[in-house]
Amino acid sequence: MQVSMAQVKLGTVRAILRLMPLLLMGSLTLLTFWLVQKNTPLPADKVERPRLHEPDYTLKNAALSYLNEQGQTKYRILGKELIHYDDDASIDIVQPRMRSFQPDKAPITVRARRGHIDGDLSILDLYDNVEIYRPPQNASQTQKASPYMLAKSSYFQVLINDDIIKTNKPVELEQGLSVMQSNAGGVFDNVQQSMQLLGTVKGRIEPAQQGTR
Repeated sequence: MQVSMAQVKLGTVRAILRLMPLLLMGSLTLLTFWLVQKNTPLPADKVERPRLHEPDYTLKNAALSYLNEQGQTKYRILGKELIHYDDDASIDIVQPRMRSFQPDKAPITVRARRGHIDGDLSILDLYDNVEIYRPPQNASQTQKASPYMLAKSSYFQVLINDDIIKTNKPVELEQGLSVMQSNAGGVFDNVQQSMQLLGTVKGRIEPAQQGTR
């Protein structure tokens, strides 16, 4: 029995027509699934939420240490509380106290009521009754004897990587019996352990002597 080409084409058309409802239903099912997926909100645990500036942990009576290239302590920062923030990795410090260590020199101590360290751990801002204290230093082969130094201000900024402590607020500086005030701040060079006053400076300068405190 021979089958003509016309019969084959007719059979193919009929088969396609019988399958058409299934193809349409399949296409509608896929389209519906795509629309549902597109318009369904993500689960709460998969939604990217903005990170708020909120503490993620607090340390009591803690310390941070910065080392120099030789592995020796360069700065040590202590605080009654260290409060870490997750969004920018910064740290607030309650009653901060910083000690700076330089070879062959007496440690410098900086105190304040509160402080803040940026997320890079390179800038320490100190607020409220801030003091920089350098004890008296005896004469050595490289330097003369010097009296104690005490600098007071409402704000100091410590540039840790640059060994600089500076402020743009009024400063009172004591060096032994000498007392001076600056209305525009000053810059303390931690390497040289010297203070430069800015703006209008007034006060009294007494003969140099080692002095105690």
